[in-house]
Amino acid sequence: MGDYSAKQKWGPYLSERQWGTVREDYSVDGNAWNYLPHEQARSRTYRWGEDGIAGWSDDRQRLCLALALWNGRDVMLKERLYGLTNEEGNHGEDVKELYYYLDATPDHSYLKMLYKYPQAAFPYQQLLDENRRRTRKQPEYELVDTGIFNQSRYFDVFVEYAQPQENDTLMLITICNRGDEAAPLHVLPQLWLRNTWNWTYDAYKPDLGKSDQAAIEVHHSTLGLYYLYADDTVCKPKLLFTNNETNNEKLWDTSNTSAYVKDAFHEYIVSGKTQAINPEQTGTKAAAWYQLNVPAQGTIELRLRLSRHEQLKPFADFDTALQRQREAADEFYAGIQVGMDDSEHRIIQRQAFAGMIWNKQFYHLDVPVWIKGDETQIAPPPTRAHGRNLDWTHLNTADVLSMPDKWEYPWFASWDLAFHCISFALIDAGFAKKQLLLLTREWYLHPNGQLPAYEWNFSDANPPVHAWAAYRVFQIDRKQRGDSGDLNFLERVFHKLMLNFTWWVNRRDLHGLNIFQGGFLGLDNISAIERNKALPPGDCINQADGTAWMAMYALNLMRIALELAMHDKVYEDIATKFFEHFMQIAEAMDRKINDGNGLWDDMDGFFYDVLKLHDRQSVPIRLRSIVGVIPLFAAETLEPEELAKLPDFSSRMRWYLNHRPDMASLLSYAYKPGRGERRLLSLLRRSRLERLLKRLLDENEFLSPYGIRSLSKAHAAEPFHLQLDGQYYDVHYTPGESDSDQLGGNSNWRGPIWLPINFLIIETLQRLHHYFGDSFKMAYPTGSTSMLTLDEVATELSHQLIKLFVNDHNHRPVNGDQSPLQLDANFCNYVLFYEYFHGDTGRGCGASHQTGWTGLIAKLMMPREKAPG
Repeated sequence: MGDYSAKQKWGPYLSERQWGTVREDYSVDGNAWNYLPHEQARSRTYRWGEDGIAGWSDDRQRLCLALALWNGRDVMLKERLYGLTNEEGNHGEDVKELYYYLDATPDHSYLKMLYKYPQAAFPYQQLLDENRRRTRKQPEYELVDTGIFNQSRYFDVFVEYAQPQENDTLMLITICNRGDEAAPLHVLPQLWLRNTWNWTYDAYKPDLGKSDQAAIEVHHSTLGLYYLYADDTVCKPKLLFTNNETNNEKLWDTSNTSAYVKDAFHEYIVSGKTQAINPEQTGTKAAAWYQLNVPAQGTIELRLRLSRHEQLKPFADFDTALQRQREAADEFYAGIQVGMDDSEHRIIQRQAFAGMIWNKQFYHLDVPVWIKGDETQIAPPPTRAHGRNLDWTHLNTADVLSMPDKWEYPWFASWDLAFHCISFALIDAGFAKKQLLLLTREWYLHPNGQLPAYEWNFSDANPPVHAWAAYRVFQIDRKQRGDSGDLNFLERVFHKLMLNFTWWVNRRDLHGLNIFQGGFLGLDNISAIERNKALPPGDCINQADGTAWMAMYALNLMRIALELAMHDKVYEDIATKFFEHFMQIAEAMDRKINDGNGLWDDMDGFFYDVLKLHDRQSVPIRLRSIVGVIPLFAAETLEPEELAKLPDFSSRMRWYLNHRPDMASLLSYAYKPGRGERRLLSLLRRSRLERLLKRLLDENEFLSPYGIRSLSKAHAAEPFHLQLDGQYYDVHYTPGESDSDQLGGNSNWRGPIWLPINFLIIETLQRLHHYFGDSFKMAYPTGSTSMLTLDEVATELSHQLIKLFVNDHNHRPVNGDQSPLQLDANFCNYVLFYEYFHGDTGRGCGASHQTGWTGLIAKLMMPREKAPG
C-alpha cells in the first residue's frame, strides 16, 4: 500500500476552493478574491480546476464526483465550502464550515470524512457582517459561535469512498440527524466533467447521459466509458442533467452559449425553475437527486458506485466490498502503529494521516497561456503583461500535489511541501519521493535554479529545506526497505538542488560575504520591518535565518554527497565543496554584531537580523524571535568510520583546516575510544549553544506549555521598538492571530507555536545529543533544578506538542473555549490540525485543515525505537 498503485488513478484530488485563486484571476488589478468570488462560483465555469465537498476525481481531474446538499432553508445549494476572503475576515481568509478528515489509506482504497450541515439556514450574511465588524485584535467569529448547532439541530454527513478494484469506486453517504425532530434534506451526489473544451477551437467535448439501466453514463475520449449507479433502496433518485457552462445571463446579462448551465440544479431545486434542467437527460454535469426526511436521531444511508465496468447488480456486493476495505485500512494502520499503546494517540495520528491524504489536489496551470489568454476567449487586460509571475513562463503543471490546506491554501507551497513529505514517507514513501522530485523537474524549477514558491508570487523565496526533506525521506524509506536505499532518487534530486543552491548564492548574497538576504522567507510578519519590501538604495537586511538556512542547506547537500560517495567516489569532491561553503558561512556568522558585520550578539547570547544602511552603519534588530533560533538547525556530525571510507574528503578537510586555522576553531571534536574522532559541524559552539538554549527553554521567553513560541514572551512586557529615519517600528508578543496588517495580516509569527519549526528544533536536539551524549545537560525549564540531556529535552518538547491534540479531562487544547467541540460526544472525538497554535493556551489558529505541515505530529507520535528513519 506504500507505493503507487493503479487505485491512485482516482483520489480526493478536487480542490475545496477554486474560486478566489490566482490561476482563475483575469482581472485588471490582480485582485483574485474579487475577480471570482464565492457568490459567482456556482454559476461560473472554472478554467483551471474544479472544487466540491468530499470531492473525488481521476488524477487529471477530467471526471469529478462530489456532494451537494440542501436543507430546504438555505439561499443556495451547498455545493462547496463557504468562507471569507482575505479582505472580509478580520484575520484574513477563513473557511466558515465544520468538516473533518477521519480516515484514508495512501493508495485511496478507503477514505472517510465528515461534514456537519446545519438544519437552519446557513448564516452566510451573519458570518460576513460580524467578521467585517471585528478588528484584528478581536477573535474570529466562527460558525459554532452563531449558535446554529444548538439543540443538535444539524446533520452529520459522513462520506466514505472505497475501491475494491481498479477503476471501481464505492461511495457511501451516511446522514445522521442529531436533532430531536425529523428534518428534510436534499442530497445530490454530483458527477461532472471539467470544462476542457471552451478554451481552444475544435476541442473535444465529452458528455454524460442516462444509460438503459438508469445510470449516468460517461463518454470520454481519454478516460473511457464509466457508469455512476445510484441505489434506490431508500428512495428513487431523480437524475438531473445540465452543462458545465457559465450562466452569462445571470452574471452579466448577456446570452448563454448553452440552454443549460452550471447552476441549473440550484435554479431547479431552490428556485423552482423547472426549465433549468435538460429534459433530454444529457450534458456535462449530472446529479442523482434524493429527497429525504431524516427521522429524529435517525440515520439514512445512500449508496453510489462509479465504475468503468458495467454492473448488472451494482449494489449486490457493495456492503461486503466496503467492509473489506475498512478492515484493510485497519490492518494497514495497525502495521504502522506498532508500539503505540495509547488509543487516543492512535486516533489522532490516523486522523493526521487522513488529512495529509485528503489534502492531495490536482493542480493545473500553464503560465504562458494564463498570461496571454485562451484563443477562444477575450484577451486578458493589458495590465497582465506587467503582472505577477511573468518570469515563470516555463511553468506548466498538471500534477497531483500535496496542498497545505485545500480551502485556505489550495495551491502548492515549496517549503510546506517539503515538511509534508516527512509524514507521507511513513505511509507512502513513493509518493513523498515523487513530490520532492516533482518540484525540481524542468516544468517547475526555474532555468536560473529557483524553486517556485506559490502562485501568488512564484519568485518569493521560501526557506531552502528541500534537501533536508529529501535526505530525511531517503532515510525513512531506507529503513523501511531494509537495503542501501533509493540512491537513484537521492542522486536525481541532488543534481537539481545543486542548481538551486547556486541560485541562492548568486541571488541572495548581495555583497558576496556569505551573509544572506532572503526576504520574509515564509515567516510573514516576524520582523519589525517588512523583509519582503524594497528598502532604500544601498540598504539591506542581513538575515540570521536566511544565512542559517543556507548553512543548513550546505550541510544537507554535503550529507547527501557523502551518502552518494559511498557508492560513487565522484561525489567526494562535491561533498568537499559543500563542507567548505558551510565553513565560510559559519565564519561569517561567527563574527559578532559589535564588529559591524556578524549576526551573533555576544552581549545577549542570540542571533539577530542586522539592517545594513547605505552609509555602512549596522543596526541590529534586537528582536528575540525564532529568527535567532534557526541557526541551531545547521548541525551535522561526521563519524570516524564514515571518514575512514572517504579518504579524499577526509584528506581535503584536514588540509583545509590546517591552512585555515581560524576556521578550525569553529569545529568541535569528540574522541571515541577505539573509533577515533567524531566531528560536529555547527554554527553554535558549546558555550553559545548553552546560551541560546537557556533562552529557548525559558518559560518567560520561548518555552510554552505546548512547544516553542515564535517570539519571546518577554516582548509582552517589553515590546521591541526601533526608530529609523523618523519612523517608529514596534513588535509585541501576540500569542494568537495577528494584529498586524503586514502581508495581509493573515499569518502570525509573533508568538504562536508552529509545528515545522518545533519539529526541526526537536530533530536538531536529537542530533546534537548524538554528538554530546549525556554529558550535555540543560535546566528544563530554565531556572529549575531539573537537568535533562538534549535528547530528553527533545522528548519533552514532543510531548508538549502532542498535548495540543489530546483530550485531557474533556479538554483538547486545540479546540480552545468552544464548548461543543470540547464536550459534545458528536464533536469531541474529531481533531482539527491548524496552521499554528496560541502561544499560551494551545488553541488552534489560522487555517483549520493545514494537516500539511501540522501533520508532522504524526511523526512525533511514533515510538522512537519503532519509527522508521
